[in-house]
Amino acid sequence: MEQPAKIASPRGKLGVLMAGMGAVSTTFMAGVELIRIGRAKPIGSLTQLGTVRLGKRTEGRSPLIREFVALGDLKDLIFAGWDALADNSYEAAAKAGVLNGGDLQAVKLFLTKIKPMPAAFDRDYVKRLDGNHLKKGNCADRMDHGKSANAAKASCLFWTGCRLSLQRRSDLSESRSRRGKQRNKRETGGVAIIDAT
Repeated sequence: MEQPAKIASPRGKLGVLMAGMGAVSTTFMAGVELIRIGRAKPIGSLTQLGTVRLGKRTEGRSPLIREFVALGDLKDLIFAGWDALADNSYEAAAKAGVLNGGDLQAVKLFLTKIKPMPAAFDRDYVKRLDGNHLKKGNCADRMDHGKSANAAKASCLFWTGCRLSLQRRSDLSESRSRRGKQRNKRETGGVAIIDAT
């Protein structure tokens, strides 16, 4: 019989890096902070409120997932990210208008401290946005900067920016040629990339 894999317990801070610091990311960060300060419950969070059934239904063994699996604590999440606009997360959340005023004010100090790093931006892909907070040069080094700047033990990356425009295959090939063939593939340093939009 095959032995189950050993999963190490989480240690240290987890850097949550977000490409795009607008409505989606600021709602996520504000929600986590509202839970941490006791102003909200983690409604909809499988890891915080969900259960797992062990054995047969009749046995009645259904512990909370967070008690059954070694998960990091919400207090260990550190947020950082990139955006083509220089607004801090509070300003971005206020402009997006997705949080009610009371919740937004409760996390104002927390969100104000989270400022985006300059982003990679190409108007060919994002037609309705003018970026003014842009990264110059190679974009791959930004992963390490976000991780080391926040003293995180590990990092995960979420795509929380606006959706890119669809490109025909021939347009993409032409676009790659135009931008140059000198780009090399680089490792992401163990960062998981998740599309949250």
